[in-house]
Amino acid sequence: QQIYFKVCSTFDSTDRGNIGPVTEALMDALGCDFTIACPAFPANGRTVYKGYLFTGDVLLSEGSMREHPLTPMTDPSLVRVMQRQCARRVGLIEHAVVRRGSAAIAERMAALRAEGTAIAIVDALDDADLHAMGRAFAALPVLTAGSGVAIGLPANFGLAPSAAAAELPPSSGARAIVSGSCSAASNAQVAAFLNRHPGRGFAVDPLLLAAGEDLAAAALAWAGSKLGEEPLLVYATAQPEAVKAVQAALGVEAAGALVERTLARVAEGLVGRGVARLVVAGGETSGACVQALGVKQLRIGAQIDPGVPWCQAFTGEGRSLHLALKSGNFGGADFFDKAFEVLP
Repeated sequence: QQIYFKVCSTFDSTDRGNIGPVTEALMDALGCDFTIACPAFPANGRTVYKGYLFTGDVLLSEGSMREHPLTPMTDPSLVRVMQRQCARRVGLIEHAVVRRGSAAIAERMAALRAEGTAIAIVDALDDADLHAMGRAFAALPVLTAGSGVAIGLPANFGLAPSAAAAELPPSSGARAIVSGSCSAASNAQVAAFLNRHPGRGFAVDPLLLAAGEDLAAAALAWAGSKLGEEPLLVYATAQPEAVKAVQAALGVEAAGALVERTLARVAEGLVGRGVARLVVAGGETSGACVQALGVKQLRIGAQIDPGVPWCQAFTGEGRSLHLALKSGNFGGADFFDKAFEVLP
């Protein structure tokens, strides 16, 4: 058995966590004295070199994540980022070691452990690196990683690739999208959807939320007569100026929580009204919606874009639901329409 603490490939967090504290809590619970942390996902342009996280060909701190409204990432050094969040010592397994294969990685892990390092950031530039890491990590009780590292793990459990593993039951029911991310990618996706589907979007204005308006009820009332085969979109995607204004009024955490609670109510209400094919954009929004729906586990299906699959879920009431949960920064501009095109 191995616990996989899946984190975003952009390592979204603050100096208070949650990546470091959760990793250490898992280590404590499992009696583990050493583990790794690696958000690399080369297929999506996320690579780690010398401990620095790159998105595409730029450092994390030079891209759009620098302006993230909740977790601005201004330091690309994952060793420094993780060390600020952890009581344990954080080290690095450099790419020169990773490229030599799983035996070299295992040897370096043993050396770091002997030196008193408890958590190692691991470099990775391509899928070959991830496969080598997977073999080296077979005996670790817990891993902290983006979804990329998972591609090297199934063989450790005697599992072979199978197309049948991604098959989900046929889908039916109304289609909807809930978007709470303010990332550049999600902004582009919302704009592309609204351009292709005029009149099929409802904007949740954070400033009106802060003023006390019940926009969840308003969104559900608007959606009532529009639910069907053509998808609709409820979004709180906002420009940085609007986000900063709400944060100034309520505080950063309270502003984010207000939007998340509202969109979670919308998602729950949409599913209650017959939506059975739902896309949720934004990491925090996805977490809030999954909790509101009472989802406890997901059966993973076909990939829409790298790192974003359709899943089958069951709500707390036992209702079957096709669900796609998307990190704000993932996917092309046409992601929302593409998602429904690939769903059987």
